[in-house]
Amino acid sequence: MQCLQVDSVQRWMEDLRHMTEVECMCVLQAKPIEVEDDNQQAELIVGGGVGAGDHVARNNLQTLLRRALVVSTELGKMFQRLEKGRWQRVHSTAVRANCHVRSLVHEYSSAARGTPPEMQKYETALLEKCMELTTITERCLHTEDEFFLKSMRDAIHEILTDVSDLFSNMIDMALANEIQVLIKQVESSDDVDTIGSAISNLLSLTQDGPQLCSIIAKEGAVVSLFKICRQDRFMGLYAHALRTVASICCVEEGIKQLDKVDGILCLADILTDDSSVEAARAEAAAVVAQITSPHHTSTQHLASFLESMHDIVTALIGLCESASCGEVFLLASAALANITFFDSMACEILLQLNAIHILLQACKDRQRVDTPYSKDQVVTILANLSVLEQCAPEVLQEQGIERLLLLLGEKPSSSSPSEGAACERVQQKAAVTLARLSRDGDVAMTAIQLKAVPRLIELCRSPTERNNSDSVLVACLAALRRLAAGCPDSIEVSDHQQLIKPRLVDSFLLCSNMEESFV
Repeated sequence: MQCLQVDSVQRWMEDLRHMTEVECMCVLQAKPIEVEDDNQQAELIVGGGVGAGDHVARNNLQTLLRRALVVSTELGKMFQRLEKGRWQRVHSTAVRANCHVRSLVHEYSSAARGTPPEMQKYETALLEKCMELTTITERCLHTEDEFFLKSMRDAIHEILTDVSDLFSNMIDMALANEIQVLIKQVESSDDVDTIGSAISNLLSLTQDGPQLCSIIAKEGAVVSLFKICRQDRFMGLYAHALRTVASICCVEEGIKQLDKVDGILCLADILTDDSSVEAARAEAAAVVAQITSPHHTSTQHLASFLESMHDIVTALIGLCESASCGEVFLLASAALANITFFDSMACEILLQLNAIHILLQACKDRQRVDTPYSKDQVVTILANLSVLEQCAPEVLQEQGIERLLLLLGEKPSSSSPSEGAACERVQQKAAVTLARLSRDGDVAMTAIQLKAVPRLIELCRSPTERNNSDSVLVACLAALRRLAAGCPDSIEVSDHQQLIKPRLVDSFLLCSNMEESFV
């Protein structure tokens, strides 16, 4: 968000205003300090200035989020201090929280658009509860009666819970009110720049977490964005709008809204339209990847997806082949990887479209496959394709076994935890793919000739080679056992005794507890 991208001094000055204002509020009993210019609109944020339209909405949203974080932090501290019986700190925190809440309510109510009527009920109840909280915590300062304090602890905890719930509901309604302003700009304006600015603000808000994405979805943002994507005159905004849709669809509510407006048909149209620019098709692929993610619990939308699956899969593999950069390839391949998880028909379509050749050729192109994340998607697709028997001959023809062995050696180029995790997934899935393909005798023989066995043994015996990953260890043991079943002579006696002969769980325990020697 924009407010988080300013330099540290400016950020400190903005935060300082909220902290010093608490003292003002205590002294003036919630009476506002008048500004010199009576015509000046009430500002919720220092330094940003409040402009018209989307600037007002953006600034209000940013401040709501910031002030909500301050209040939530204070309430969290109260819960902790209440449990420890630190009554002096409980009361001082209650006073600070009360001041912050009153300041927020006053400033938001004074904003240009005022307060929605339904929100005023929450404001009134919240302010009453905050005052009650301040009063009851003050009573606890003047006694040391343990029985009284114990009874007060339960009462305070109940009030504090009510304050937290009321505050959460009030903030959600305030955020929804501001989000509606941005959505109306998307729907009612004919100016490309105005719509683009509103979409940018919605996109920045989606980065603040799933709760805000859920509110954005419920307010109808997905519907409005797909209206943009169905009008040729806004073709230049397609990529921007679809990127925002992909972010919103990280929550179930976003996917439900997409399904209601036949968003999948719109995505298919953009992906298959030759006149669509690559950026728009890449962002459409990102939305497909998001809604087909295995992490989503709801799968009702996938029924409508199946109707367009052939067209979408065809367009995505074509995008993988023609991708001009690594980001485009990553989005397209991620969508394909997710699709191959939930329907075997997708795998059959990919084989018919010569996907193995396209993907393995892409792995040789550093411009397209340039990170472990892209390789993770490629090897995921190969692992799912390898379930089909007709996959093995094609992999052999494309020298895919050599590529799988290279992927078994994937290592991170930095200390980034996410990159390390991606490398682990690449190694694991490469071993899984090798194990599945080795059902074919020709594949098993080729793998053995290419020294797959020593590499698999190294990964089993050396924790650092597999980054101490248990999932990589299990996959490598399974691949070794598959190769040993077809060609027992390829494995030495000592390795056979430890890695092949025992039960899989025993071999796993032996290798996972193995200490490396650095002598």
